[in-house]
Amino acid sequence: MKKLLLLWAIIGVAAAFLYVVVNDIIYTPQTVSEPIIVQVKRGDSLAAIAAMLRQNGLIDKDAYFIWYAKFKKLYPKIKAGEYLVEGDISLVQLADLLASGKVYLRKITFAEGLTSREITEILYNNDLLDEDFESFAEGEFLPETYTFSRGESRQKIVEQGKNAMQKTLERAWNERDADLPLKNKEELLVLTSIVEKETGIASERPQVASVFVNRLKKGMLLQTDPTVIYAVTKGQEELKRALTYRDLAIDSPYNTYKYEGLPPKPICNPGAAAIMAAAHPDKTPYLYFVASGNGGHNFAKTLSEHNANVQKWRAIKKQ
Repeated sequence: MKKLLLLWAIIGVAAAFLYVVVNDIIYTPQTVSEPIIVQVKRGDSLAAIAAMLRQNGLIDKDAYFIWYAKFKKLYPKIKAGEYLVEGDISLVQLADLLASGKVYLRKITFAEGLTSREITEILYNNDLLDEDFESFAEGEFLPETYTFSRGESRQKIVEQGKNAMQKTLERAWNERDADLPLKNKEELLVLTSIVEKETGIASERPQVASVFVNRLKKGMLLQTDPTVIYAVTKGQEELKRALTYRDLAIDSPYNTYKYEGLPPKPICNPGAAAIMAAAHPDKTPYLYFVASGNGGHNFAKTLSEHNANVQKWRAIKKQ
């Protein structure tokens, strides 16, 4: 009887010791001096995941992680993707992070006013994205910052951009000023694309939009250079020279020096701010504008005022 009691006592002490050791192993945080991004690849085995964590200095022994993941039945829950580890972290916390599916999201930013070709180049140049994607027309994609996890398809980003543009344009059209000389939201998008290309100063957009709205109401030619540039390049390249008189005479529906009204389609992918500016232009008497020389524009009501502003701009250019 005494031997049996002694055996149970030994087993109890051993179990208590083992419990303390295991708890120490799985709950003691590993020091992470700098944030680190680890990647669980699609199809990785539990052994491969454990080896990856050890190689990144996040666990000491593969077996401990494998045992804990199996004991807690976490392996089927561990999802492929990147995970951000920052601050000291224990084996338990690490396993829970991988099983949470809270993958690290990266960002991709598209500047307002890019053409579809330029957006396409950015998508293809990002090697963290995967797969091909369907092409999209000018004005279909809303430029802004989108998040994605490593390995996601480029098509997913394209769909996000297209959906965002549809929602933004629909809202702007429904909330537009009542007196806009536009037939539909597609014409609003075309007008916006011109406004976006004419000025990079946010505060000027409503004024620039007012000039084109005033011209449309009067039946005047829009005479905007960005549309002619688009007529020359078709949006497939950057025009690395000044426009010529020959360019201004090109026979294209995008040549607003030759044809009245708006071009048939957008000339770029405008941003949300430009869309709202075009939907709510300032109420001005302006019919003209020209570069001021300080990054903005000088606006004018009459041709004589405009010509004077042009002379000022030419003088600044000579300097």
